[in-house]
This record gives sequence, C-alpha cells and structure tokens, in this order.
Amino acid sequence: MTITEIDEKFMREALAEARAAAAVGEVPIGAVVVRAGEIVARAHNRRELDQDPSAHAEFAALCAAARSLGRWRLSDCTVYVTLEPCCMCAGLMVNARVGRCVYGAADAKAGALGSLYDLNADSRLNHRFNVTAGVLADECRELLSSYFGGLRGAGGADCGCGADLDAHVAHAAALAGAGEDAGTAVDFGPACRRPRRVLLAIDSFKGSVSSAQAEAAVAEGVRRVWPDAEMAALPLADGGEGTIAAIAVRGGELVTCEVTGPLGDRVSARMLVDGEHESAVIEMAEAAGIGYSPCTESAALATSTYGVGELMFRAVRARAKTIYIGLGGSATNDGGAGMLQALGAHLVDERGRDIAPGLAGLEQVASIDLAPALRALHGARVVVLSDVENPLVGRRGALAVFGGQKGLPADDAEVLRRRDSWMVSYGRLLDAAIAGARAQGLLRTPEGARTFGSVLGVPGAGAAGGLGAALLALGAELRSGVETVLDLVGFDKRVRDVDLVITGEGNMDEQSAAGKAPVGVARRAKRCGKPVVAVVGGRADSLDAVYEQGIDLVLPICRKPMDLERALDPQEAATNLICAGESAARAYDLGRL
Repeated sequence: MTITEIDEKFMREALAEARAAAAVGEVPIGAVVVRAGEIVARAHNRRELDQDPSAHAEFAALCAAARSLGRWRLSDCTVYVTLEPCCMCAGLMVNARVGRCVYGAADAKAGALGSLYDLNADSRLNHRFNVTAGVLADECRELLSSYFGGLRGAGGADCGCGADLDAHVAHAAALAGAGEDAGTAVDFGPACRRPRRVLLAIDSFKGSVSSAQAEAAVAEGVRRVWPDAEMAALPLADGGEGTIAAIAVRGGELVTCEVTGPLGDRVSARMLVDGEHESAVIEMAEAAGIGYSPCTESAALATSTYGVGELMFRAVRARAKTIYIGLGGSATNDGGAGMLQALGAHLVDERGRDIAPGLAGLEQVASIDLAPALRALHGARVVVLSDVENPLVGRRGALAVFGGQKGLPADDAEVLRRRDSWMVSYGRLLDAAIAGARAQGLLRTPEGARTFGSVLGVPGAGAAGGLGAALLALGAELRSGVETVLDLVGFDKRVRDVDLVITGEGNMDEQSAAGKAPVGVARRAKRCGKPVVAVVGGRADSLDAVYEQGIDLVLPICRKPMDLERALDPQEAATNLICAGESAARAYDLGRL
C-alpha cells in the first residue's frame, strides 16, 4: 500500500471513533494511535460525558497508547485524528515525542498544527514532529457539519455558537498548558510544517495589470517566503472588466460576435457560453464600453446599448437559460433603450417612428411595448451583476453621477435637469410597459427578487447609464456583482482550508467598503476565520470602514517613490506586486494577521 492509502485506512478508523462519539451525543472527533502498522490505542471525544476538559479524542488515545506500550515516549507512533489538534493536544504530542500526526479537517479557530500555530515545528520546543494535513478532510468535515446541523434541527444548539461550525469546533476545544520533559526521540527526519495554503482573489489594477497578472506576480512574491506554498488563484471581478475571465474558471467557451458598437459601427464582442450550466456571461462594456467613445458631449448623447441586446439575443440562440450581464465600464446614457430595441421592443415617438439612438432619442419616446423583447428572451433568466446602487434619476441618478465621465457637461445644472427630465419620462413609460406586459402574462417577478413600484428609484437602476432600469423592465434580477461572481466560482468551498487570503485592487478608499470586490472577498473569508491582506496601488488616509468589513492589512504596493505613469507601467506594477506578496507572507509569519 502507498503512504496515502495507509493514511486513509487509519483515518477511516478514526472516523469510526468519531461516529461513536456522535452516537453518545459528543462532538464527533475520533483518533487512533498506530505503531508498526497496528492500532495500539483508539478513543473519541468524551468531554461532556466525563465532564473532563482534557477528554479530547487524541489526548485520550495518546494516554491509552502510553499505558498499552508501557512507556510515555511514543516516538515510533503516528496519531490519526479527524480534526486538527488544539494547543493542548498538540502540546501533549510534543511531550509524548510522537513521530507524526495525520489529521483530517483543518480548524481555523483553534488548530495548532498549521492553522493558528505550528507547534510541531517550533524550534523553541524540545521535540519536533511531522504533520500530514487534509486526509479525508471532506468526510471529517461533513461528519462535524451533520452533527451540528442535527443539533440545530433538534433545537439543541444552545451553546451560543449558532450556525458557525468553526465556532462550535472552537467551543469544543479546551486550551490548556502542557508540561516540559527532557529526552531524545527517534529520528523521523527534520520536522516541517505543512505547506502554507494561499488563496489569491485580486481584482484588476485598471490601466495596468489584469486580475490574473496581478495574482501571478503576488504568487511569485509569496514563494520567496514559502517556496512550497500551495497557491490557488481566482480571478476576481465585480461585474465590470474581467467578469468573463473570472467566471470562466468554472468552464465554458469564449464566443466572439460582431455587434453594433455604441456609436453605430461594428465591433467584436466576447461572451462566455457554458453549455453544461446552460448559461452565458456578458460584459456590457464588450459591446458598449467607454473605450469605444471619444467621451464628447455629442457622443454622450448618441451612444447606444444596441449591441448589448444583440449579445443577449445571441446568448438565447446558444440555448442559455440564464444570462449574467456585468454592467461596468459603459459609454452609454440611453437608459438601455438600444438594448430593448435590439431585442425587438417597440420604442416609438408620437408619430409611431422608432426613436433615435442614445440619450437624445429619449426626448422623443412616447410609447414602449416590451412584449416582443420578452418573447425573444424565451423565458431566459437575466441576472444583472453590479454593485452600483444609484437610481435612474435625481441627484444620485445615472446622468448626475456618471454623465460627466462620459462627456456630458457636469457644470450646467439647467442642461442636466432638462436631460434628466427625459429620463424621468422614459422611466414612467417603462413602468407603464411593465404593467402592460404583466397584464399579458409575459412578465413575472422572479422568486425572491425585490418588487418595486417604479423603476425610477430602484437602487441599481441607474447603472450603465440606466441600462439597469431597462433590464429590470425585462424581469431581470439585480445582484451584487462580487457576491454573485464569488458564488459562481465556488469561493466558499475554496477558502475553507487555506491559511491566508490575498485580495486587492488599484485603489482602496472608504467607498470600497460599500461593495467593492476585495471587501466582498474579505467578508466571505472572515466567515471561515481566515486572515485577509489587500494589496493596493493606492489607499485613502483613513480605511476604518474597510478594516471593519474584514480586511486585516492593506499593503500599498509601491516599493519606492515613483510617479503615477511609472507605477501604472505593467512591468513596474508586476515588480511592485511581487514585493507586496513577499510582504504579505512575512506579515503572516510575524503573527500580525
């Protein structure tokens, strides 16, 4: 048998002990001690039954092994335990001079053999031993999850830990000191900690490096400190640039289409089509991004989302039953009218003629019929990815907040009021069209989606120049971009067994706490008790709100004084990120996180 097969064989014996603990109402943790291929002792958690704070499975098994062998030194023994040992039990292993410990699930809140401490490899102690982590980890974790789930179902989880598995496990661990004893041990080779596990989830540094490039550079820096580090990278996005690349990690095919650009010319736009999940991912900026516009006033009045509608139609033809649309980086102010027209909706003036493209066309719109567009979607679910919470109109509306960066005059209040009135009239026509579609049975509110009386004030309706409002009119669900991306890429599962999470973005300020991608990562990571470092190109003077959301350390990446142009140079940025990755790992080793 291979070492892996041997470890799994004895871990299954430890799991049998854990199940025995669950059968008598104890936290299901089990352990066996093995010498020369034979089990010399086995035990399970009995803390509640014995009212003994030391009655942990591995603690009891070690004591039983010493009695069985007639000696306290267990240097020729391996301890198998279903959960990473706490300080007390790891301390006993040091004092018993064990040769090796193999454990299943990591314990982020109390683990002393890799998660919080490396007691097995601490040179200040008088014995060191090897550790193998993660053997049958899913089975060990599932047993604990099922046990605590059963307690909650029976109304018995009254320990104050609620639904937090890690909190239950930490509650089950008794922290106690262990004595010192001199002596020598059998030579099992140099003691070593398990390789550090790092999860990289870094947003793009816009105008400099992509998410994937940033993660590759940070990984190089981390390996300067931990050459054996196990690195997992998840490209990150919040509905803007990089959303397709982020979601592509779960599979799918990149498809390139020729569509109508924001100013009427033909452009190439990509989307991700995933046949297995029957979905498609669209970045609206691929068809109508700000990079296609000169950002003059005339362009801002004319830019259209028509190409976005064409992409949606292509997605439906590709048999996508769910269409994810990221709304970041738009050049448009047309309220999504072009998108609706591309799908077949009728937006006409008083004479029944199709309105002109862009914001200018909204001045003439007199009637909207959504029925053809809804039929064109063939019942596809539309999910909007955006962390913009601006309404369609008003002081925080699409034109007032975002119009200036797209070319609209920002300092002429009268012009802004007049153009915002076009958007108000358009929004009211959308409301009427929504009511008409519902009366025809063509539009139903998605289960769990927010209901609204008017699209005018819905948070997020103003995203992408009002495209959010038009998508709402088609029954779309507005979702947090970063939260949805993290769900789609399986972030919660990937973060469970890592030691450190490194996220980041180009600039971090107080607004980052309102829903930017790194803070979304930090919130998720903190549910599992993971430390989080954010590497950033620049930062605000005060980041209290960011730290409150779960980021432990913000590291500006510039390694020496340099101007902005040089800092944005991709090669320079990569070097800076390498150094930042090194700093993050060293900060972790210092115990600062």
